[in-house]
Amino acid sequence: MPNHLAARPQQFLGFTLGGLDYGLDYAAVQELRPYHMLERFSSDGALIGGVALARGVIMPVVDLRAAFAPGPALPAPETEVIIVRVAAGLVGVVVERVTGVVRLGPRQVQPMPAAAAAAGREVGAGAGPEADYLIGLGMLGARRMVLIDIERLMSVAPAAPRQVA
Repeated sequence: MPNHLAARPQQFLGFTLGGLDYGLDYAAVQELRPYHMLERFSSDGALIGGVALARGVIMPVVDLRAAFAPGPALPAPETEVIIVRVAAGLVGVVVERVTGVVRLGPRQVQPMPAAAAAAGREVGAGAGPEADYLIGLGMLGARRMVLIDIERLMSVAPAAPRQVA
């Protein structure tokens, strides 16, 4: 378990992608916006959803639905944008739906299951640098939430450089 979860409870903002519950550190959240209310002036690509303007700040928009959810990611009325502050600045993160804030203690956060690590999905701590953005599995009663380190996820570089035609 990462050191930042070892000593005290932490708040996570819950959201859904492809029918699964995910969470990110609530301290990184700047604001929430409905997708249809975000002023987008560039939209290109599936994962990098373009560039948007929020409160006078231009920011990239990353569509996590394209990365984590199966199938095409068309906006629905409940589609939301979580605006997070990372080292590089503000980033808009598109998710299917925000479910709320949960508080998890250190005993409620478990390492990611080994079977998922072997399959190359939802890999957690110690599973390799390609998925070191997964903190673990948050357990809240019967609810399970994949916990994401948003700072690390936003710093993941593409596996290979892309050739421009």
